[in-house]
Amino acid sequence: MKTKTATSTTTKKTATTTGAKATAKAKAAGPSVDKEQARSRVEKIMPILAKAYPNATIALRHENPFQLLVATILSAQCTDVRVNEVTPGLFRKYPGPADFARAPLAQIEEDIKSTGFYRNKAKSIQAASRKIIEEFDGRVPADMESLLTLPGVGRKTANCILGNAFGVPGITCDTHVIRLSRRLELSAHSDPVKLEFDLMEIVPQRKWGGWTMFSHYLIWHGRRVCKARKPACDQCPISAYCPSAFQVDR
Repeated sequence: MKTKTATSTTTKKTATTTGAKATAKAKAAGPSVDKEQARSRVEKIMPILAKAYPNATIALRHENPFQLLVATILSAQCTDVRVNEVTPGLFRKYPGPADFARAPLAQIEEDIKSTGFYRNKAKSIQAASRKIIEEFDGRVPADMESLLTLPGVGRKTANCILGNAFGVPGITCDTHVIRLSRRLELSAHSDPVKLEFDLMEIVPQRKWGGWTMFSHYLIWHGRRVCKARKPACDQCPISAYCPSAFQVDR
């Protein structure tokens, strides 16, 4: 369920307002592609993917930004299906950050055990909950820099929350986005931060759903057609624009 939350002017900031360190890291020397060709390719494939996946959205079920934060932390090295099996009961037991903050850590670990890496995830969820209470008046912050101060939150999680809970454009560079971006020669980077900044230069920020929907389209396409092994190029609606079409056999 997509959350609609009113935000102040400051929450309208996009991922471009992160920090000098992230920008410097993203622009470090490394492999590159022809930006103009990549931009032209994006212009061609986005409307096709939008038509192919009109219902593309985030798979993690949530009703508010905090639930999405917790679900995203749980999704690390875990399937969305498994997370969605765990979160309904979890959110009934712990409706908000205050509930996680005061709960025994061992109990949280037990409640999320089936998602894997449960000790680290429980620590992150509880620490993030306490920081949200202490520094953000009990509400998940709606800007990149503040989100990155929360334990367990990196740029991928922050962009996911910004785009899906607050309507702030952000590119979520998960494994599917990385794989498809490289196959489509939108970027030569496999590092998520460098890739994100490459994509921000060539993907329209709002057109065809912008950065957030671009992420959804690639994730949906990656799960259904352009899989890591044996991609179904013969079934791909954008194969005519893909430099890797029919060349990947594993």
